[in-house]
Amino acid sequence: MFFDLETTGTSVTHDRIVEISMLRLDPGADEPREWTVRLNPGMHIPEEATAVHHITDEDVACCPRFTDLASKIAQAFAGCDIAGFNSTKFDLPLLCEEMARACVNFDITSARLIDVQNIFHKKEKRTLSAAYRFYCDKDLEGAHSANADTRATYEVLLAQLERYDDLPVDSEGLAKFSAMNDSVDLMGRFVRDSAGNIVFNFGKYKGQKVEDVLRKSPSYYTWMIEGDFPVNTKAVLSSIYNRMRMERK
Repeated sequence: MFFDLETTGTSVTHDRIVEISMLRLDPGADEPREWTVRLNPGMHIPEEATAVHHITDEDVACCPRFTDLASKIAQAFAGCDIAGFNSTKFDLPLLCEEMARACVNFDITSARLIDVQNIFHKKEKRTLSAAYRFYCDKDLEGAHSANADTRATYEVLLAQLERYDDLPVDSEGLAKFSAMNDSVDLMGRFVRDSAGNIVFNFGKYKGQKVEDVLRKSPSYYTWMIEGDFPVNTKAVLSSIYNRMRMERK
């Protein structure tokens, strides 16, 4: 069984499924059987999620809830090995959460789990040496020496600029393009949401505004300042905390 989910977000425990697609290939079958269905998640689909999968609240307003189809979906998976892309860390755990909420037994203990993303990452190395070979068609001599790695990084960027016509050529554009998210600190513990608010990007308050958390749980500030976090992360947190104190005066 190959499958993929579209969801209301990236939280395995809190977000819901808005679309599930399954492709079941049985031994000896000439063609796989496919089934795709949209679901009403019973909650607002955030604009950030809609920007990814283009499914809106209106699109699923009249669709069935997951609980309506949970037994049928579980039966479709019965006896199958399961394959997906980043499925073992996201799609499958989230599907299990939905099954539990629907009180449907979803036993995958005997299934062999195949994560195509992991195969991709293991076969196509994400190292500077690999990038140098891919973009520059040369082997990186003296890899992991500072000078060789610096020179290789420079050559790789030049090759990327030549290869990709849509890549920005200025520093500001390249910085925005190369960022994985709108990080506020170097480690990405704080990011900006779609409204520009600084929110936590980890832990139990992930997705919540830093200011809101510090107001209702000031001990969290102390925990982070005294904890094993990078100085840059602590500096950003302290800046927010001190600004809040000044505004209260």
